[in-house]
Parts: sequence; C-alpha cells; structure tokens
Amino acid sequence: MVTYEIAMNALGDGTRRLILERLRGGPRAVGELAAELPVSRPAVSQHLRVLKEAGLVTERRNGTRHLYRVDTDGLAEVRDYLERFWTDVLAAFEAAAAAEAEKEGE
Repeated sequence: MVTYEIAMNALGDGTRRLILERLRGGPRAVGELAAELPVSRPAVSQHLRVLKEAGLVTERRNGTRHLYRVDTDGLAEVRDYLERFWTDVLAAFEAAAAAEAEKEGE
C-alpha cells in the first residue's frame, strides 16, 4: 500500500483526527492527550501507534514520558495527494469556463 493510502486510512478515524488536531500546538504526552479526549489512555496509545505507523506523528522520549508531535513529512504526502484532486478540479473549471466563453462568443 502506498504511504499516503496508509495515512488516509489512519485519518479515517475521528479520534485519530482529534489527536492530530491536539498535536498541532506542539509535542504532547499520552496522558495530556487522554485528559482532553473521551477515550482511555490505552486507547490514545493505540491511536498514536497507528498514526506513528502511518508516518503522521513522531515520538521522542523525555525521561519516562513519550512525547508525540506531528510529522510534517507524512502530512506533506497526504497534502500532495489531495492537491492532485484540487489541480484536476481547477483544470476542469478552467476548461468549462473556456467552453462557456467560447459558446457566448458565437
């Protein structure tokens, strides 16, 4: 499976999207995240594991704590994938606008 597909699958879960949103502000520990979410600490750990395997978060140890942060490289792959759709949409809009202008000019 292509990396962006793994990342998109990981983002298919609402709790994982909430975790990623919480990490936008900077590195956070599992306990901090669990305190803000309607799931248990072990569940947050499992979600972080999936996000890490998908390349969307990185982990670093700080003493006994594991701090997680957004992996911008992983998000860049997802963004590149989604931008391909945007490029296609803009090209289709441009073609439709040109066709409409040509029709009006007749």
